[in-house]
Amino acid sequence: MNFFEELEARGIVNQYSHEELKEILNDKKISFYCGYDPTARSLQLGNLFAVVTMMRLQRQGHKPYVLVGGATGMIGDPSGKSDERNLQSEDQVLQNLEGQKAQLQKLLDFEGENAATMVNNIDWIGKFSFLEFLRDVGKRFRVGEMLAKDSVKSRISSEAGISYTEFTYQVIQGYDFAHLNKEYDVSLQIGGADQWGNMTAGMDLTRKMHQKPAFCMTIPLLTDSNGKKFGKSEGGAIYLDPTMTSPYKMYQFLLNSDDSSVIRYLKTLTFLTLEEIAEYEKLVETEPHLRAAQKRLAEEIVSLVHGKEGIEAAQKATDFFFGKVIENTTDVELAGIFDDVPSIELEKSQLGEITYLDMLAATPLFKSKGEARKMVTQNGVAINNIKNANVDHVITTSDLASESCLILKKGKKNYCVVKFV
Repeated sequence: MNFFEELEARGIVNQYSHEELKEILNDKKISFYCGYDPTARSLQLGNLFAVVTMMRLQRQGHKPYVLVGGATGMIGDPSGKSDERNLQSEDQVLQNLEGQKAQLQKLLDFEGENAATMVNNIDWIGKFSFLEFLRDVGKRFRVGEMLAKDSVKSRISSEAGISYTEFTYQVIQGYDFAHLNKEYDVSLQIGGADQWGNMTAGMDLTRKMHQKPAFCMTIPLLTDSNGKKFGKSEGGAIYLDPTMTSPYKMYQFLLNSDDSSVIRYLKTLTFLTLEEIAEYEKLVETEPHLRAAQKRLAEEIVSLVHGKEGIEAAQKATDFFFGKVIENTTDVELAGIFDDVPSIELEKSQLGEITYLDMLAATPLFKSKGEARKMVTQNGVAINNIKNANVDHVITTSDLASESCLILKKGKKNYCVVKFV
């Protein structure tokens, strides 16, 4: 199986512009790019598919250019959006850029013969005056073709409509390809399936302006069995930034992948061989209760994004929920693990003074001291997963699981974070 055949076997290829691209990717070494608009200060788990695909191409010997959209991020891509995006301030775009750049630099190899290079389209788009851009670039786009793009057609017929600002997004993205082709000999753009129209516009512009080879390849949009985009939970997006989504939350999200989707995720998002994945596919069919494929998926992706420390933190958090003593941790870790449970703050001066019973009565876990007393004497309450039946126990720093927090557990599933500030 050659390189392109493996890409297809993994379900990575959605569309490609020219048949000759197969031979080029198999036997030659080219420069390619993928663009990321800084719509948030962190990439989302859904972005990982494109990043991992870039990593595959780089490992094959091709040179990646990572385009961060300092210019396009100021405009907003209408693709897949039913409403106009809220325009971001220049400061917000810059903050988002810095966050995403740091993540991309951890995943791609920026050293060696085919080292990745990061470029920002504000560096060339920002030099144009409005008239220059209309004359030099806009002149080469036909309005009829622009209107025919799916991203534009769907918005024009909607109640929200489309502004001239978002309508011109495809012109700017198209010029990005032409610029990279001229300056860096980039001949391939990769991106999500919803970008096909924008990408072919850039490919056509590049061929017209420079008479040089230019190609496009899209990857499919990853969805679960219900058609929901991969990387979206009930609570919102799963981010790569550990301060926005803890490694534990990411681990749990992946662990909950449905049986009908997990093998597809293993093929597209990990570097396990197809032979290894076939073994997990058998386990999904014969012993689905073991969730072996889901566990491997979670381990591979959390390790890729957060490293060894991330997977250790995620597994430690999992152990906490299975009753392991909560100790030797940090406020930040606990905030990530228990971010969706009730919490209270007590004054630090109360350490060494407040009793167990008084502390419990201050939490939303109990309606009264009487209820709390009864539950404690029945051994139904734990501090940091350690049962304590002494209602008169005085809470001290030795009861803290981190710098300032302890975790209360009522019964099997009811938690509360108590923070002393």
